[in-house]
Amino acid sequence: MTSGKVFIAVDLGAGSGRVIAARTDFSKLELEEIHRFDNPGTDLPGGSFWNIVGLYREILEGLRRAVERHGENIVSIGIDTWGCDFGLVDENGELLGMPHQYRDPRFEGMAEAMHAILPEAEIYAQTGLTTNFYNSSLHLLAETRKKSPALLNAERLLFVPDLLAYWLTGRQAVERTVASTSQLIDPRTGDWAWGVIDALGLPRKIFGEVVAPGTVLGPIREEVAAFIGRAGIPVVATACHDTASAVAGIPMIGSGNLWLSSGTWSIMGVEAAEAITTSEAFELGFCNELGVDNSVRFLKNISGLWLIQECKRQWELDGEKFGYAEMAAMANDAEPFTAFIDPDDASFASPGEMPAKIRAYCEKTGQPVPLDHGQVLRVASESLALKYRVVSDRVRQLTGRDFTRLHAGGGGIQNELLSQATANALGIEVIAGPVEATSCGNVITQMVGTGHLPDIKTGRDLIRRSFEFRLFAPGDSAAWKAAFLRFKTVIGLD
Repeated sequence: MTSGKVFIAVDLGAGSGRVIAARTDFSKLELEEIHRFDNPGTDLPGGSFWNIVGLYREILEGLRRAVERHGENIVSIGIDTWGCDFGLVDENGELLGMPHQYRDPRFEGMAEAMHAILPEAEIYAQTGLTTNFYNSSLHLLAETRKKSPALLNAERLLFVPDLLAYWLTGRQAVERTVASTSQLIDPRTGDWAWGVIDALGLPRKIFGEVVAPGTVLGPIREEVAAFIGRAGIPVVATACHDTASAVAGIPMIGSGNLWLSSGTWSIMGVEAAEAITTSEAFELGFCNELGVDNSVRFLKNISGLWLIQECKRQWELDGEKFGYAEMAAMANDAEPFTAFIDPDDASFASPGEMPAKIRAYCEKTGQPVPLDHGQVLRVASESLALKYRVVSDRVRQLTGRDFTRLHAGGGGIQNELLSQATANALGIEVIAGPVEATSCGNVITQMVGTGHLPDIKTGRDLIRRSFEFRLFAPGDSAAWKAAFLRFKTVIGLD
């Protein structure tokens, strides 16, 4: 493709960031990485923080390079990031300190404090989210408890993508999908959950305008235009939560499909028309986050390639370097179904010594202990696929839907052994693609917001035409059914 419109996706993860140029003539979409940079957090005497100013500078540099390459063809800019973390700005629009990381220890003890004010079941009824250490609600409660000067002097709360968009445009607004990760949004109205906010004693004034994904915030500021070399580019509040963008970027067929965002962590769920906040959904730990087209992402978080990535890192520390393709071959050659682990067991949550932790779990549960690298990887991969089966069964149970396919997107789909194991474990076909689901979803939401596409469905059709997809058909059902029964016993579901 030699010409066409260009949409810029800024995609920030908790470890790195990228600026992507998406070029399209609306019959096909091509992605080009313009700029990649690290996003390390920093531990300081006051806690763990993000270098938000450094991130902003990297974004500006990426935009400058994008203008150099694509000039007047650039239509708009959209930013997606991880959820929950926020900055506070004062009445003059100045940032009051650097945003804390969601792993900052200020959350410790806050869940118990919050549930003493409002029972978790009541919070779930109002927000559709179970309580997790990373929720903004806990971190804000911690700020109130310590009488934080930043909170006392704040005029507005802006989540990380909102803060970066404010610096680009001068407009302060909170995008709905990222706000829905905070445990402070009502998924039925898409507005703030004022009952929770008031009960926690949070200042109402900091919770400002909430906008839908696809809202055009305005053009870049003059100072930004002077640096990057072009004026007037609009910034779109895309689906600013990276998982919301990833789901938007998976071209599902029909409605009510089961989807999987596969990466370091996995998230499985469905797009629903309404939040599901039943007591059963609460007890099973499902969450309701908001998506594109007024949808609700009814979902469950699951450990993902974290297990395999941590094995690779540990072996490298031990002096053994393997590529992911080599590791996949080792796992493929190993004997199947020798042992199982619960990928979401607390023992696997922290980094370090992952192969030893997997062996210890197997020994503790009276199973054969995997000795070589291939066997460790096989145990991790099959166990993850079987945990997907547990979650998919619960989605069926809670929604009353049946599924004939799973649509999977993200970097994890490049692990073919896991993709095939997922099809086998679930007993349904897996359609894998695109790898760059998050950037694709970010871009098509911009296209709809700027009027270049009529709706998200048309954007998903564009993605389907533009990228390769792989189909993994289920096989060997008897062996996998027997393995699933053993797996449930090992992790204590029977």
